Amino acid sequence: MEEDRPRRTGTFWTASAHISSAMVGTVLLSVAWDIAHLGWIAGPVAMCLISFLCYCTSWLLCDCCDSASPDRNCTYADFVRSILGMEFHYCFVASHYFGSRTLIKLPINFSIQMYSKKSRVNFNYVIIGTLDSQNISIFRVIFSGGVKAKACAFIQYLTLFGMVIELTVTASVSMMAIKYTEKNCLHKSNGEKECYILSNPYAIIFGITEILLSQIPDFDGIWWVSIVSVVMFFTNALIGLGLAIARVAAGRKDESNEAESETQKIWRSFQALGDIATAYSFSEILIEIQDTIKSPSKSKTMKKATFWSTVVMTTLLMLWGCVAYAALGDATPKNLTDLAFDDGPFWLLYIANAATLIILVGGYQIYSQPVFAFVEEQAANRWPRTRDREIPLPGLGHYKMNLFRLVWRTVFVILTTVISMAFPLFNDVVEIITLGFWPLAAYFPVEMYIEREVIKRWSTKWVCLQMVSMACLVISIMATVGSIAGLKDDLKNYRPFKKIY
Repeated sequence: MEEDRPRRTGTFWTASAHISSAMVGTVLLSVAWDIAHLGWIAGPVAMCLISFLCYCTSWLLCDCCDSASPDRNCTYADFVRSILGMEFHYCFVASHYFGSRTLIKLPINFSIQMYSKKSRVNFNYVIIGTLDSQNISIFRVIFSGGVKAKACAFIQYLTLFGMVIELTVTASVSMMAIKYTEKNCLHKSNGEKECYILSNPYAIIFGITEILLSQIPDFDGIWWVSIVSVVMFFTNALIGLGLAIARVAAGRKDESNEAESETQKIWRSFQALGDIATAYSFSEILIEIQDTIKSPSKSKTMKKATFWSTVVMTTLLMLWGCVAYAALGDATPKNLTDLAFDDGPFWLLYIANAATLIILVGGYQIYSQPVFAFVEEQAANRWPRTRDREIPLPGLGHYKMNLFRLVWRTVFVILTTVISMAFPLFNDVVEIITLGFWPLAAYFPVEMYIEREVIKRWSTKWVCLQMVSMACLVISIMATVGSIAGLKDDLKNYRPFKKIY
């Protein structure tokens, strides 16, 4: 019920910070590589097209907030369950059973007793016809726990789980880059001696940090983490732009020593599409972000935040990607940790990599909080005693402590950290999982909007919406194919727990 939920305290600014932090993710390090493999024309066009498609479907998803369900929907699956319940069967019910005349297409909620006698199951039904002569109404019964809602929840949480592992892998790389800068390997050795840095200690340090931050109770409490991440993004982008522009002005440009076949170029261009699609596909946490907004017109506020976040982030990412590609040429690395600009000032590189690390710390919380909330809600329903206990802290008031939350979230962070160390190629696996980009970012929003607005099949509006959905499906398939090909190549040099910078 509404009163059992955390109170909303979010605003346009906190929602924009959450969205921007989610969009940055790891794309900041790969956007130049994406532009390099798509080209000067196809790269910016793909970025604009995907951002526009994702904004349109996000708009539809925000609009579904004003659904007919009286309950507060806090997750993506809740909305799917509320609007796209699975059709169950038709039945006949005497209209006098409800004590009044029935109307066509009148949504009503009621409960019936199942044969199991263990619990009641809620159904929604819509009256589709009446037989006045016999005082009987025909109902279409919709089962509220439909397959679509379960599929949505599975895809959503699988995607979120993969994203936090990818962020852990990338964070360890950023920390190794900071250590590499501290040791000043390039400048001390003049390129004659290489420095080898193992990722495992840095992944553990990142994991310990996330264990501490993961004890923030809910999504609404991490607003400051997202704001700090966005500030660090602007810092990193400005430093990177400055270094890239200086490199272009000096006329220095590296050429790739790697010989790519035509097939590899195609697969990597597909993989670049997947990177961009992953950046703009924040639909898996959009509903959770929207639920934090305290404004009565939260869908309107969320649409505004989505629009401005998309415009600003697209502008900065495209500018950063194009300028970095102009500076580095075909030698642009996949993970651009600013060490590609090895001729830059030591302290500036250090700040840039530290800013990248802070961005990833915030991104981890953005993607993990919905998973935490889902598991803890299921645990609370099964074991009601898993409740908060207030612990007095001198000078700080009372802190709500939950033993289950402490243990579960710690185990989750440890699990993602171990997987990131054992399989540092998980970035490619996440891009394969991004086939979920289509159902979460396009299919469910489109289908819910069609159902909610009662749009007729094969009407102009219906066809346009389906074209948007199919465009996202094509992008998902291309991204998945490219990621599979990339993973196949990377597995040739794969060694568990042995990632070296």
